[in-house]
Amino acid sequence: MRGAHPAYVPSMSDRLFLTPFASLPGDLPVFPLAGVLLLPRGRLPLNIFEPRYIALVDDALSSHRLIGMVQPADGGRAARNPPIFPTGCAGRITQFAETDDGRILITLTGVCRFTATAELDPCRGYRRVVPDWSPFREDCDLEPPSGAVDRTRLITGLKTYFKQQELSANWDAIEATPDDRLVTSLAMICPFAPTEKQALLEARDLEARARALIALIEMAVLEAGTAEGARH
Repeated sequence: MRGAHPAYVPSMSDRLFLTPFASLPGDLPVFPLAGVLLLPRGRLPLNIFEPRYIALVDDALSSHRLIGMVQPADGGRAARNPPIFPTGCAGRITQFAETDDGRILITLTGVCRFTATAELDPCRGYRRVVPDWSPFREDCDLEPPSGAVDRTRLITGLKTYFKQQELSANWDAIEATPDDRLVTSLAMICPFAPTEKQALLEARDLEARARALIALIEMAVLEAGTAEGARH
């Protein structure tokens, strides 16, 4: 096993985009999106085209620049305002561009998770919640999260998983990536089910998230192998 790199020094962009815990807002616009995961320090590109979410981005840019990413609790089957999982992650708008056809392209950098304690009246069509940040105060720490990560087991399972999913990867770059960034990136990009993504989001810390990630990868590998065997 190997923990997070002890010599890690936060980059200038990390320092710039981290938000002090004390400055987190008392209300937060949210963007419900099934199967999409944002984690603290992760980066999530979004293509915004619905008028209400364009309004959300406009309002966020003029205030605290934060948007809460949440998942519909019903998998997004409800038409317009589905119930949402109470735990989400706020991201700061760190990149912004407008397209000729009226879309907005943004990148959110994950800041801090939250628990939605109440839902407020909609504003310009988008939803807002009252966030409780307190259970996730450590998300705002300047130093990256640390904890034991079984990289050997993770990489072994990942190579089989990527092969089954027909995904390509730069394995040299993966091997050189610090534990916290690797676990965050994999949790966000792997095509897990929405409930599995939610479990990764709600994992207590890096070590718990890494264990959950490894379990999901190994379970997917086993299921794919079983299905392949049944066809022969």
